[in-house]
Amino acid sequence: MTNAAARRRFAGLLATGLGLTVLGGCAGLQLGMKKPEVAVVDIRPLDGTLLEQRFVLTLRVTNPNTSEIAIEGLNFRLDLNGQQFATGVSNKPVVIPRLGDGLVDVTATTGLASLMRQFRELAKGRDRVDYRVRGRLVTGNFGGFDFDESGEVGMPKGFGESPRREPAPPVEKF
Repeated sequence: MTNAAARRRFAGLLATGLGLTVLGGCAGLQLGMKKPEVAVVDIRPLDGTLLEQRFVLTLRVTNPNTSEIAIEGLNFRLDLNGQQFATGVSNKPVVIPRLGDGLVDVTATTGLASLMRQFRELAKGRDRVDYRVRGRLVTGNFGGFDFDESGEVGMPKGFGESPRREPAPPVEKF
């Protein structure tokens, strides 16, 4: 076999191998797959120190597709009132049923400066908090889905206000 023939054979094998790899990677991908929607459902304090606070962030992932989505993990960034608040990652697997939704609890980490900015916003008497959550849902079969969702949540009445005291009843002295 000549050098030129060996090179052609090697190039042909390389092209075949590359083609099979591409086809294998696309085998699990269904055409017309819609992006899942991600919404913030709850934020609860977890623990923290003076400089770093951690929260449990509950996300609702809605699957508009006719096939389930197996999520292997995710990464995200949470903005509150137009300012970066927290970031996080999760490697907890969850399966979102077809034409259904599921809740995903993830740990979000923030710093003291971000937390103080939000307290200043709440002190302005806002009754709603705007949020934006963006990141990537990592899936084995489909590679993943980027998400970028916004919304707002209402603050409970009296949250962030100083408690009002009723005047004390008169005291009778004998």
